[in-house]
Amino acid sequence: MTHNAPEDHGRQTRRSSGESLTAALERTGFYPRLVGDVVEDALDGRAPLAQLTHLETHFERSEVRRHVTVLVLTEDMLVVTHVDETPLDDTGHRVSAQVSTESVPVSQIATVVLSYVYSEPAEYTPEDPVREVTLAIAWSGGQRLDIVPAGCGDPQCEADHGYTGTMAQEDLVLRISAEADGPRAVQDAKHFARLLRAVNTGSAPASGAGAAGGPQRPRLAFAGRSLRGHGGRQ
Repeated sequence: MTHNAPEDHGRQTRRSSGESLTAALERTGFYPRLVGDVVEDALDGRAPLAQLTHLETHFERSEVRRHVTVLVLTEDMLVVTHVDETPLDDTGHRVSAQVSTESVPVSQIATVVLSYVYSEPAEYTPEDPVREVTLAIAWSGGQRLDIVPAGCGDPQCEADHGYTGTMAQEDLVLRISAEADGPRAVQDAKHFARLLRAVNTGSAPASGAGAAGGPQRPRLAFAGRSLRGHGGRQ
């Protein structure tokens, strides 16, 4: 399952450190009860160590499309939930939600790539904030191939040199921008990537939350009631 987002115009990203998954979903305003119900069902009783909620809004012709990706990390699993909003008619007054979940054993995760963008690197100081980060996670062996026409060093050469390209292994890609999402969102993504690397390599997570014998995860709740099954949808 690959999620390469088109150019987006509004994003919200949050993690469990500082606010709960329930609060993060409510903050997005994207069918929080439905998404919370689906995520809890996908967790199957596992206790989360960290979560990252990423809402994207983009324009497709004359339509506004939204979708949310929720990553929840447990001691043995990365649970990926993706919800798309699709109009059912030309007016856009009726919509449907397309939901997919994928549970990936952390032992199966091959790579965790965190790419950084800095402004004015020649003037960099340790206090400079990161402009944006891209979190790429690969587990299934899926690959993306970018191909462009090949050339040579001779500017007068008109020969056909074929094509060249780069191949990247990735199943999920999230781009978080300080300008669009806020500086805290960038830090949240870095925090999630660190915990994911720690669990993937067998290192103990910094917080120790959700360890065996530790406190059980509180169930998601909206408006004072727990979400279980399908009764809590918006």
